[in-house]
Amino acid sequence: FNHRRFLKSLGPDFLDGLPDFRFETIPDGLPESDKDATQDPTLLCESFRNFLIFFKQSSCRITFQQILAPFLELLVKLNETASSVPPVTCIVSDGFLSMFTITAAEELGIPVTLFYTVAASSFMGFKQYRTLMEKDLSHSKLFEKRVFGQGHDDVLFNFCMEATDKVDKASAVVFLTFDALEKDGMDALSSMLIPSLYTIGPIQLLLNQIPEDSLSPIGYSLWKEETECLQWLNSKAPNSVVYVNFGSVAVMRPQHLVEFGWGLANSKFHFFWVIRPDLVIGESAYLPPEFVAETKERGLIASWCPQEEVLNHPSVGGFLTHSGWNSTMESLTAEVPMLCWPFYADQQTNCYYTCNEWSSGMQIDNDVKRDGVEMLVRELMEGEKGKKMKKKAKEWKKLAETATDPHGSSSINLDNLVDQVLLRKD
Repeated sequence: FNHRRFLKSLGPDFLDGLPDFRFETIPDGLPESDKDATQDPTLLCESFRNFLIFFKQSSCRITFQQILAPFLELLVKLNETASSVPPVTCIVSDGFLSMFTITAAEELGIPVTLFYTVAASSFMGFKQYRTLMEKDLSHSKLFEKRVFGQGHDDVLFNFCMEATDKVDKASAVVFLTFDALEKDGMDALSSMLIPSLYTIGPIQLLLNQIPEDSLSPIGYSLWKEETECLQWLNSKAPNSVVYVNFGSVAVMRPQHLVEFGWGLANSKFHFFWVIRPDLVIGESAYLPPEFVAETKERGLIASWCPQEEVLNHPSVGGFLTHSGWNSTMESLTAEVPMLCWPFYADQQTNCYYTCNEWSSGMQIDNDVKRDGVEMLVRELMEGEKGKKMKKKAKEWKKLAETATDPHGSSSINLDNLVDQVLLRKD
């Protein structure tokens, strides 16, 4: 699915001129879906969870064949002596695919590095949940609100929890964060886990340290970016625009879309709103004509955008976000304060830390109403709390830049990861 989306957003020739880069795919075990729709994360997680359950019970071979077997076949093919590429000496796996990538690494006798693209604090929550269940604390309303936002029977939650089960079998674990942001969490994880831990974020700032080369033009967006928005932002005053984007996967109900729309309209601030074609559950995103007429001089709507450039544009003064971890990191490193409306998985945790630990955001009520949106947008853009959040976000940006300079913690960690794990010769 993701491979098809990359081809659609970047074009079929986006890897031309890069002979050393090879893109292979394996099936995800799911039926064909609408090419313009986002893959349902719950179904995808359920597919992988079924593999884990069935593999443990040795009672179903279909899911096994759909996921692990093709991956093993790919690794074996790459290792064949007749192959035109060097043998596989290490697997770098998304941490949430560890249930089958660790199994594959064990079968081939090679190390595996798990790369978790969530906050260390979220990982800690998933890792500790069983302990809380044993102590009968898992139904605490504070805990569920702070860490997960959904019950213990939620498919996504259980998938995330189970994805931490085999972490001690990895050679290394990598987090997309930086030491100054999550020092307490990383210290706690270091005392709990066997593998070496590496923080290498914010990764975009690390990439910015690399001189221009042939890899620079390659994008990684699942949606085709519309860059015309940058010209529109150029015409706006500094810190005058609210940027709104709920990520590449999350979906909402039609009434929530309308409430957000009127909240933005009634705030009287300029806004740039990314509305994906599949943002609304089961139907096209529709905003009433009255809203369009009211905001035609103050608002711009696009289906996708180059988010890093938008957040770093001087006209953007605030970010209304779903609290995905990439969006959270990009906003902090652009010194842009946030309004948070989290959906699922780790987003509740990101929202909690953004608002309460990092003092760079405010949360919108789950049952969103236009008056609440209007009030918080005004506070974000011109209120005293908004000014304090802007100041705090500026401090986090400076710390992120320090972590990713040539002698910073994230730069050193990345070098050590390559030398000590990826290129290690035992």
